[in-house]
Amino acid sequence: MDPDAARTAAAAALLRARAVAKGKGLRPGSRAKRRRRPSEVMLSGSAAEVDGRDPLLLGDTLERLVAGRGWQSDVKVGSVMGRWPQVVGANVAEHSEPMTFDDGVLTVRASSTAWATQLRLMASSILGRLAAEVGEGVVVELRVVGPSAPRWGRGPRRATDGRGPRDTYG
Repeated sequence: MDPDAARTAAAAALLRARAVAKGKGLRPGSRAKRRRRPSEVMLSGSAAEVDGRDPLLLGDTLERLVAGRGWQSDVKVGSVMGRWPQVVGANVAEHSEPMTFDDGVLTVRASSTAWATQLRLMASSILGRLAAEVGEGVVVELRVVGPSAPRWGRGPRRATDGRGPRDTYG
């Protein structure tokens, strides 16, 4: 190929490249910007593609954790224990307190033996309300215990010779 033809071909290619660059808004001497993949481009409020590195909302993360560990029923019962007055009513909640939840058994402590008896009579309706709140089969039994008696055997001034604090006969 003769040198004049090569120069004209190179000049024509250079003119075409400059025209394309000018059409894209590039100036002579500016560096071409690196094109990003769609997963790297974050538009305001939406992403082109979601991958495992993107941040998640705290609620979504907690849901995934609870589901992954199998804690759904425990979390539901925990929320019921926190909202006990709304679930059973203010009057019943005033005289009862949920204590523990183990293997489907919810243990409730009553403020007096009379209220313990009353709660045992109301157990089926309370279990119905709990089933509506957390789902069927989560709470299978309601165990009602009365008020706890004071522990006399503890403390710095306890009798060590076998006599109790109520032993006043001698």
